[in-house]
Amino acid sequence: MSTLTKLQTQKTAFYVLITYVIFQVSGFILVIPPIREFFLQFIHEDGINSGIALAAWWSSMTAGIAFIVCLILINRNKNFWNVFNGEKASILVSIGWGIIGFFLVYFGQIIGAYIEAALGIKAGSENTETIMLVTEVAPIMMLATVFFGPILEEFVFRRVVFGSLIQTQSFWVAGLISSIIFAAIHLDFTHIILYTISGFVFAFLYYKTKRILTSIIAHMLLNGVLTILTLNIDKLQQISDQLTK
Repeated sequence: MSTLTKLQTQKTAFYVLITYVIFQVSGFILVIPPIREFFLQFIHEDGINSGIALAAWWSSMTAGIAFIVCLILINRNKNFWNVFNGEKASILVSIGWGIIGFFLVYFGQIIGAYIEAALGIKAGSENTETIMLVTEVAPIMMLATVFFGPILEEFVFRRVVFGSLIQTQSFWVAGLISSIIFAAIHLDFTHIILYTISGFVFAFLYYKTKRILTSIIAHMLLNGVLTILTLNIDKLQQISDQLTK
């Protein structure tokens, strides 16, 4: 890869990162009363639900816009995905590893939960609980948490951060640093171990197949399954109680 091509790729990576940062901080605009009131008039909910629904619609809309902007930026640079040497895994193999990756992340989180318990950290993430509360009121939130969010995070933390570090560092160093950054951005420091484990597995999947598709599939499956299970926890408990009678 020529020096000019590298500079162009770094520039694209920087713009993708900036797009993600803008998306993350865009929610603060809703704190401004006139702007908040303007958007609330389109939300057909009353009381506290109106604010929750607004947050869901805003998150999904801005995530969708960020996703489109990133695709446009990436499409302008054909070398953006040329991170690793060697042949990439086939699409079918990448999909297979994506599914396997979901189980790897799941079991990794089980191990992480045991580590947290040994350290005296209570189970249950306030971050996840808040997202599930918003999703219950406004299911549109699933677009951000299950679709746009995982894809954007893989673009940024696996391709931009991990992909940049792997050029000069070993897999272990690049994977660990990018995973810690991935965990920190979720602002749930009590459970930073769980997020770091997830990020490391996603980095491994990307490194293994040399395709971002793999980590995207695993990430989307993780968020999707957790969302479905959490939203239906009462029904699942009823079924469990009936089976044990």
